[in-house]
Amino acid sequence: MASAEQIKALVKSYISRDDGHFYSIAMQVAAHEAKLGHGKLAEELRDMIDAAKLRLESGDPGKVVQLAKPRGELAGVLKVTYPHSRLADMVLDEKVSAQLQRIIKEQLLFARIREHGLSPRRKILLVGPPGTGKTMTASALAGELGIPLFLVRLDALITKFMGETAAKLRQVFDSITEVRGVYFFDEFDAIGSQRSLPNDVGEIRRVLNSFLQMIEQDHSHSLIIAATNHPEVLDSALYRRFDDVIEYRLPEPEQIADVVRVRSGQFLPKRFALKRVVAQAHGLSYAEICRAVDESIKEAIMHDKGSLEEANLSRMLDERRLISQRMTGDNNKATPGYGGSGKR
Repeated sequence: MASAEQIKALVKSYISRDDGHFYSIAMQVAAHEAKLGHGKLAEELRDMIDAAKLRLESGDPGKVVQLAKPRGELAGVLKVTYPHSRLADMVLDEKVSAQLQRIIKEQLLFARIREHGLSPRRKILLVGPPGTGKTMTASALAGELGIPLFLVRLDALITKFMGETAAKLRQVFDSITEVRGVYFFDEFDAIGSQRSLPNDVGEIRRVLNSFLQMIEQDHSHSLIIAATNHPEVLDSALYRRFDDVIEYRLPEPEQIADVVRVRSGQFLPKRFALKRVVAQAHGLSYAEICRAVDESIKEAIMHDKGSLEEANLSRMLDERRLISQRMTGDNNKATPGYGGSGKR
């Protein structure tokens, strides 16, 4: 049953027409019921919330709340989705999981924290190699909080005309203030690189200065998530503007085994040399391992087999490694680590 604080938060968010916060609290109630073992009730609540979003999005005449849809110039800069992803859909290192759970908890208790003059974590920098779960993290945070995910399209944001990029960035931050959501800046090094780099151009330097000012002045209820594969090129001033930095790395053997088991699902053979597969997958990212498992499952389906074959999965892992090496120019890729990525 919802707590007194949750009920009050629901009423307050409804009165203030804070749609994102209302969905966030409603999802919190569903999650609480799930933890109590009331799985059916939790599922019904989530279905009701999802159905409400679909009705609103389809233009149902009985709708009460307008879903967030970027208009005008912002329509080309912001791409909005309403993810159903959850942290439970990810294989995460304990440290990364703890950091994300803390962010979610602080967001769910946003009002209580603000009452004491403190600010919940909401400006997050994700760093790590490609395919380790940074993009899915943004989706999962939006899904957990029941708020929209806005992908900031840097290709549309950055232009060759002096001052135009900064003006568009200002519009993005206006939206961050007006519409609560998760705003995701992927490949953030495109605008966050060090201002002293030899190939630095004046326009990008001005954009970075604008971003630094805007993110520091932002006190909205939205989450700002930036992700980069190249943290070494980020300007040092950026780190001070973020509330938390989460590091993603390549999976350790335990995480590799979890990804293979979960991704394979019903197609995992009863007799399967998991240790051998784990050893072969060492040095690959979560995304690469998931792709190899998916390809093996497709082979099994096309040949009317109820489970994937170890030999086929082994071959697919080799293919993913070769592709990765060609793309990176690294013929000895085998870097251990930890991090997070999606389950099936």
